[in-house]
Amino acid sequence: MTPQSTTLRTDACTLPDGRTLSYATGGDPDGFPVVVHHGTPGSRLFGALLSAPATEAGVRILAPDRPGYGRSSPPPSEWSPSDWAGDAAGLLDAESVDRAGALGFSGGGPFALAAGTDDRVTRVGLISSVVPPADNALATLASVPFALRATFRLSKAFASVSGPDAVVSQYTDRSVPDAVADAVAADFHEALAPGARAVERENRSFADAAFDPAPSDAAVRAWHGTNDENTPLPPVRSLVRERGGTLETAATDHLGTLLDQRSAALAWLAETA
Repeated sequence: MTPQSTTLRTDACTLPDGRTLSYATGGDPDGFPVVVHHGTPGSRLFGALLSAPATEAGVRILAPDRPGYGRSSPPPSEWSPSDWAGDAAGLLDAESVDRAGALGFSGGGPFALAAGTDDRVTRVGLISSVVPPADNALATLASVPFALRATFRLSKAFASVSGPDAVVSQYTDRSVPDAVADAVAADFHEALAPGARAVERENRSFADAAFDPAPSDAAVRAWHGTNDENTPLPPVRSLVRERGGTLETAATDHLGTLLDQRSAALAWLAETA
């Protein structure tokens, strides 16, 4: 276990339909709650990358395993990303939260926007976010579900042999501290522990032009790298403009944006505390 991951505690709640939603808590236990949405694939262990800056920002992070990842139950067959709003509301209910922020990284961005439709969510932050309809290799491959699942099974096997750097290299070209690499790898492996169906389902939804969370009053701010080869910048720019939000860019890549901007994003989300 890495030093970062020891700051997380795993909890679970039961959703109204009987499913289990597993989540990690970290950061400042008395701080402003922020629901943190991991990437695709990802898990509650993503919270390890945010726990230390959350403590500094006075934020308590709630980092759920989305349906089918980690220790959370898979969703019913008719479940769609828009239904995440209800699951996120169940988490806020379980934690007796009356005001919170939502933060989404990469594939977690659309789900953070869905969570933001809850009146209790005051702000939504997006870092290196996917914006449907996504036009990338994984979204295309998701049209052949078996192929996508096989791709991630092979990727997991390769990463198990090659170590954390093999996982990190999928998201950034920069050298990162060992603790960061270990946290990224742990998140990746935990995400795929139940299999790759959740990855397939989410990437298929990202290719769907019909996915559009209902409007909300939550303020939106995005941070995105101009060198991000995983998620393109133009759709993010358009989304932020449509939502009347703010976009901050820097000459960095996918994971690099998260590492550089996580403290600023958490501080902004906590300003309404």
